[in-house]
This record gives sequence, C-alpha cells and structure tokens, in this order.
Amino acid sequence: MWFYFFTALAAGAMLPVQAGINAGLARTSHPLWAAAASFGIGTLVLLAAAFFMRITAPNWQQMASLPIWVWTGGFLGAFYVTVMVVFAPKLGAATLLALVVAGQMFASTLLDHYGFLGFTQQSITPLRALGVALLFIGVLLVRKF
Repeated sequence: MWFYFFTALAAGAMLPVQAGINAGLARTSHPLWAAAASFGIGTLVLLAAAFFMRITAPNWQQMASLPIWVWTGGFLGAFYVTVMVVFAPKLGAATLLALVVAGQMFASTLLDHYGFLGFTQQSITPLRALGVALLFIGVLLVRKF
C-alpha cells in the first residue's frame, strides 16, 4: 500500500513541474500548441512503453461498443493541460495547484456521493464536507499569503 501512496504523492508533485514546463513551452507559441506538444510527447512515451512492455493492443471492436462518455477523457485532459499552460504564469504554482486540488476534492466528493462513473458510493459526511471546506480555506490562505 505504501508504494501506491508514495507513487500518487510523486504524481501530484509532478503537476506543478509539468505546469511550469508547459508554460515555458507556451512562451514561444500559442498555449494550445504547447498543450498539443505536451500531449503528443505523452502519446509517444505511452506508445513506446506499451511496445517495450509487449502489452497487446486493445480490442478495438470492444472499445467501439463502450458508451460515448468514456471517450471524453481526452477532452478533459486537453482542457486541464491548456488551463495549466495559460494560468500557471498568471496565478503561480501554489495558487494554481491549490485551486486544482480543491476542485478535484469537490468533484471527487460528488462523484463518490452519487457513485457516478463507476466509483463506489460513499456518502458525503459532515467531516468529509469539512475537509473539502478546509481545502477551499487553504486556497484563500495560499493566495493571500
């Protein structure tokens, strides 16, 4: 279990680094081109990893039969990366990521509460709601100080 915790923590630590790198890329082009370049490089890395790990290709017929909403992940990822590219220089890493984490927790709490998208249903309790509220207070503190 510790491996999962530390890996997730490391992935979270990479978000402000990625935001800074992609914002730097956008200094010489439009933010959408910077986001596209980031996605393109990411796609090449994933394809190379799948090739070297000898992971079999997906069954495209099965994938085509999935509901349309499962294909929106790429759109959401593009929106996220573009927002990070545009807003990182304007808000700074700490404020930007504080807002991202607060938004993630708000949405995650709702997804859990209703069991949307296949998540196990977990009701919003007063303490969970307090945790999310404290994250929003944290955003204000990070931005103000």
